[in-house]
Amino acid sequence: MRRRHLLGSGAALLAAPAFAQQHQHGHGAPALTPRPPSPDRFHNVFQGGAPHHLTPQQEAQRVTGSPAPPGPQGRWVTRTEMPIPRSEMAWATAWEGRMHVVGGYGEGQFNRAYHTVYDPASNRWYDAAPLPRGANHVAVVADAGRVYALGGFIEQNRRCDDKAFIYEVAQDRWREIAPLPRPRGAAAAVALNGRIHLIGGATDPAPERASISWHEVYDPQADRWELRRPLPAGRDHVGCVAHGGVIHVVGGRFNTFQYNTDMHHVYLPARDSWEERAPLPTPRSGHGMVVYRDRFFCMGGEGGIIENGVARDAKVFGQMESYDPASDSWQSHAPMPTPRHAVAATAIGDWIYVAGGGAVLGGMVQSAVHEAFTLG
Repeated sequence: MRRRHLLGSGAALLAAPAFAQQHQHGHGAPALTPRPPSPDRFHNVFQGGAPHHLTPQQEAQRVTGSPAPPGPQGRWVTRTEMPIPRSEMAWATAWEGRMHVVGGYGEGQFNRAYHTVYDPASNRWYDAAPLPRGANHVAVVADAGRVYALGGFIEQNRRCDDKAFIYEVAQDRWREIAPLPRPRGAAAAVALNGRIHLIGGATDPAPERASISWHEVYDPQADRWELRRPLPAGRDHVGCVAHGGVIHVVGGRFNTFQYNTDMHHVYLPARDSWEERAPLPTPRSGHGMVVYRDRFFCMGGEGGIIENGVARDAKVFGQMESYDPASDSWQSHAPMPTPRHAVAATAIGDWIYVAGGGAVLGGMVQSAVHEAFTLG
């Protein structure tokens, strides 16, 4: 498997100049800097970003069994690994067929300003303009040629801020916009009808780091935020997508992954109200969630308890479960080859790309692992 991965990376190196030229001339944007894959699959942020090998006890945290009825299994393939093992980006977004991954833990620090772009056509990673300030658990979404980066934590999963930025894809440039009405991190961001919804998350005081239900909407034309009906149950690290004119918020946690939930709410903009839908089969938080073939696919996540630095009942989920909004029902698919949480996940073409993420419960171990799923 590892040898096939390296051969694939070699082919990507040959394709990279063509992509750089296309990106510069075909899309009217500056060429981005290509980056080779990391030589290490895992790093330990608490050891200064040193290479890490998972212990048998850590690998035993992986769980993949789903209570949902089986659907088409699909298949996973290995793609070029990230340039640096990372996690806690929260989460990722795509524009013009490329994945943008912003901020996160990496190289022994928690407030990184990373901005890397993955191009599936060349199977290669590129550096883009860095986030103006480093942070983790930044909410990101793309719309109308821009990538939004909203809030985040400056320290390890705490000390949130109200900073808001947009990245102009065509110029490879960030600029600051109106700050969030209230600081928060680990929120969910989605674009709907030309506006940006920011939902849930967690906020200060840092020792408490409590989940919130706030729902605020950004109007790009007015550069202004407005309040909307809050989420019925405050939580963070949720899955969130917009589809069919409504917004779905799935799973997440109440304050900590010890209290994961299977809750599934849908926001109806015309009524400014929320309704319940079929719950997530595997309660979890820190999972990825994307729209693919008119279904909502949830993958990865974590759960368990950490007391005095010791993990108990630790789980890193590899389940791939999907929801059909037409029938309000869930089914399961082939699980992730490498279970992870706090992943960067996007759907591009007929593939779901899942990069980076935490390999064990909590934020200790980052990964460069990159795997893609298709029903094709």
